[in-house]
Amino acid sequence: MFPSASRYHTAATYQAVLPGGAVVTALVVPGPRSPAPIGYHPRAVGDRLDLLAVRYLNDPTGFWRICDANNAPVAGALEARALIGIPAVGS
Repeated sequence: MFPSASRYHTAATYQAVLPGGAVVTALVVPGPRSPAPIGYHPRAVGDRLDLLAVRYLNDPTGFWRICDANNAPVAGALEARALIGIPAVGS
């Protein structure tokens, strides 16, 4: 259902019944794993997490790993930070 690099790849699912009676499969959203950063990137104007993920993790879809390393639930939560923690490759 999700690619192996996705944070949701191994997430559990459950069945939910909508108000109209339809049954849908829902995802149990995992919390951040919070790996310790191995270094920090000084944020510059125009920095995007997907580009930082390519630069440091060699994975353009790994922005969520940067979010987890910074205890940020969403990418926008890092916009005001002067330093962005970078996790180890593969963490």
